[in-house]
Formats: sequence, C-alpha cells, structure tokens
Amino acid sequence: MPHSVLSAAGLAVFSFICNLPLGWWRATVRKFSANWFLAVHLSVPLIIYLRLKLGLSPWFIPLSLGAALVGQLVGGSAGTAREEVHRNSFD
Repeated sequence: MPHSVLSAAGLAVFSFICNLPLGWWRATVRKFSANWFLAVHLSVPLIIYLRLKLGLSPWFIPLSLGAALVGQLVGGSAGTAREEVHRNSFD
C-alpha cells in the first residue's frame, strides 16, 4: 500500500512538472491549432506508460490528469505573464 501511494504521488508530481513547459508553449500558440493540440496532449502517452509501468490501477487516472491540468494552467499563466512583461518593456 505505501508503495502505491508513493508511486501515485510521484506520478502526480511528474505529470505536473512535465506539463509546465507544455502549458507555457500552449499559451503562445493559436488556440485549437495543431501546435496547441500537440502541447495539450504530448505528455498523455508518457503519463499512461508510467502509470502502467508503476502498476497503478485506473483509479489513479483522475489524479494524474488533474495534476497535468494544473501544470498546463500554471505553465500557461506563467508564459502569458512573461509575454506581458516582455511586451510592456518595449513601450
């Protein structure tokens, strides 16, 4: 039991960290373009592979997807804020 909890927590942290740069990239491309779709979905096969390799049940899918979503949102807001500062520095 403790091993699966530790594995689930590690997978959630990995999902979050992996999606930070992808969210940053997603915020800079046109919405619903091919690059946007790639930025949103690029980490999903890796997260699925790791969940299966760690032997985690499907009950951990919402946890890993939630962590990935939060990573996308945090990365996207950081990317948007950085572009805003960069844009205002030239005014």
